[in-house]
Formats: sequence, C-alpha cells, structure tokens
Amino acid sequence: MAGEGSGDAMDLVVVGAGAAGLMAAIAAGEATPPGTRILLLERSRDGGRKILISGGGRCNVLPSRLDPRWYFTDSSPHTLKKLLLAWPLAAQRRFFEDDLGIPLKLEEETGKLFPVSDRARDVRDALVDRARRAGVRILFETSLAGLAPGEDGSWRISLEGGGGFHSRVVLLATGGLSVPATGSDGTGLRLLEGLGHTLHPLYPALTPLLADPPLHRELAGVSLDLTLTAPAEPGKPETRGGFLFTHRGYSGPTVLDLSHFAVRSRGTKHPAELIVRWTHDTEEVWNQRFQEAARVRGGSTMAAILREQLPQRLADRLLEEAEVPVDRSPARLSREERRRLAAALGAYPLPWTGDEGYKKAEVTGGGVSLAEVEPRTLESRLCPGLFLCGELLDAFGPIGGFNFAWAWATGRTAGLGAAARLAEMGVGAPG
Repeated sequence: MAGEGSGDAMDLVVVGAGAAGLMAAIAAGEATPPGTRILLLERSRDGGRKILISGGGRCNVLPSRLDPRWYFTDSSPHTLKKLLLAWPLAAQRRFFEDDLGIPLKLEEETGKLFPVSDRARDVRDALVDRARRAGVRILFETSLAGLAPGEDGSWRISLEGGGGFHSRVVLLATGGLSVPATGSDGTGLRLLEGLGHTLHPLYPALTPLLADPPLHRELAGVSLDLTLTAPAEPGKPETRGGFLFTHRGYSGPTVLDLSHFAVRSRGTKHPAELIVRWTHDTEEVWNQRFQEAARVRGGSTMAAILREQLPQRLADRLLEEAEVPVDRSPARLSREERRRLAAALGAYPLPWTGDEGYKKAEVTGGGVSLAEVEPRTLESRLCPGLFLCGELLDAFGPIGGFNFAWAWATGRTAGLGAAARLAEMGVGAPG
C-alpha cells in the first residue's frame, strides 16, 4: 500500500517485481547478511505480470541456445556480451531446476524451455517465495513517484499517494513501455533521464506489423513456416519460422523478430524492406523448379503444384498477383509468367505500413546507454549507489526466452552489485 512504512530507512530498495527485479532481489538478499533491510516495491497487486502472460501462460523461461550476436543494441555489442554471459545459460537453467525446484522441458520445434507443469504462475510464485526466504520484504500496490539523491549519499524515494523511504542503495527494475497493461509506463526511464542518464531513442520492438489498407485481409488466420529477410539492413538479417496473417497485417515469430527494423525506419526516406520466401526457397530455386515441372509434370496445374507446399488461399492469391491462371500448366507458362511467379514465391516484398506499437510489443527497444553502467555490477556511472537492470537497458533479443535470459542475467548482476556496495558501506560482506 502506498505510504506504508513512510520514512523508513532501508539498506536497499528494489523497484519493480518483474523478472529482472525479482532476480535482483533474490541475488541481493542471498548475498547480504541476515537483518539487511531490503525492500521490493511493486505497483501491481502480485508482481511478475509479464512472466504470467509469457508463452501463452506457460512461460518460456529460457532458450535452449544463447548467442549475444542475436541481440540488438545501439550501445556497445561487447558490453552487451559481457552482461549477457555474466551468468551463463547452463547456470541459469540450474538455478530454476535445482534452486527453485522448477524442472524445465525442451520444446523441440522451437528450442524453447518451458516449465514441465506448463504453468507460468509456478515460475512467478517460486521467484516471489525465494525472495521472501532471502529476507526481502515486498510491498505490492506501491508505485514509485520520485527518486533523488540525498546530501548524505543515500536516496530519497517518494511514492504515489504520499510517503516514501530513505535507502542507502536503490536498484531500478521498472521495465520499459511494452505491454502497458502489465504496469510498464516508463516511470523509471523518465526518472533516469532526469538524473542525467542518456536514453537511446525508445521504440516498440517484437511487435506485429500493420498494412493500411489491409491488402491481405482475406488471408487472416492463415499461418505457415517461411523465411523473412531485411536485405538492406546491416548484416542482411534473416529469420526463419512462423508467420501469421492477421486482419490488420502480419504477426508470428519471423515478423516480430525483424519488426524493429520497420519501426525504426518509419517516417524516414527509406522505410525498411522486408522480403518473404514463402517456402524458404529462393526465386532462383522456384524458377528451376518450374522448368523441371514443365518437363515431367506437363498435366499438372500451377495451382496444384503450389498447393502442395502452401496453404490453398495463399497459393491462389500469389497466382492472382503474378497474373498466372490457376489452371495454367507448367509447360504452358511463358517466360514472363514464370519470372513473375518465381519472384512472388521467393522474393515477395511484404507491404507493411505501420506497427501495433507498445500495446502488443514484447519489449522496448532503446533505453539507458550501456556505456553509463559498470558492466561488472550494473551500478550507474553517473549516480553512485544506483543500480539498473532488465528492460531499462539498451538491449533486447529475439522472441523465445532470450529477453528473460537478459532479465535473469542483468538482474542477478545488479543484485550482487548492490550487495557488494552495501558491504563497502559496512552493512556486510556479500556471499
């Protein structure tokens, strides 16, 4: 409740009981001696809201493979790598399975790790329980309103509705702007900017794309596995996997993973071009396939050939766009028809015009520059005694548990860093 304990003196206040904040509170609580006054503030009634909705309510705890090169940042990729690998994937998995008692299972087709129970609530509840057992006091339905350094080196924390705390050390894990229904409203980012931190431009990432007008509305609900590329972007990024037509545009893992290129390019002279290979095969492969079909499948129709590899509605739509009659046989395809159809199948420009924004975005792109935190502890280089983690920082990964891996790793580093800072202040040695 806002204002409870108003004026109390704390050793550490952690703000935000999401994935990163819960992990930070656990790490700090277990690395400080009994009696250390650690408080976790959370604006929702129970915390871990993004944990609860992730993976369709199953919680994709971790990926089965992890590579820093799959992450995106406007800061130093080297710093990102150091932060991500500070707690290796195998060690993270051991924590959930051995320390929290949550066995994980591999979903083979996606490479994601889920709790065997398929219950996201089990993950959230285990983290909350572990934090409490580590000596962390949790106040739910308590919102941060202000944060300011005191003259004695401590921090003054004010709460919405009045009241507040003084704390030797503060750890912010307030998240970004994505999925505002979970409580993410950018409060921490605004306070950090007010304290002098540099914010790389914020934008919704891992968000569905829109087409206005919705050129493929009649295909809504059609899903398939394909390859999506952004050939004009640095490194020519490419992603393979699921794709879904929606009533307003496009979604699915492939779209979400490349959506930040589209979002960042909106309003520029050169909007990002996204190219689809509907069956993973290139334009050249399809051209050769049609020539071979003309020799050995003279009696087949182009509609029948395409429907073997694509959903019928999509196959027929692509034939229509390429101006190829559905009953045309491969032997009767003109060179120009073959060229148009091969391009439609293997090099199709996705006609996006916008995005679903933060409401549907899985993460927030941009954030506090990684150059402004100490990589070993995640202490602010501008504000001594202030630690940052999770979505506040300028980095995000693809869907599939990668952003949880970032939250767990940076949360733990920040929590241990805060504990080490308290030890320097004489509160106790970590470990």
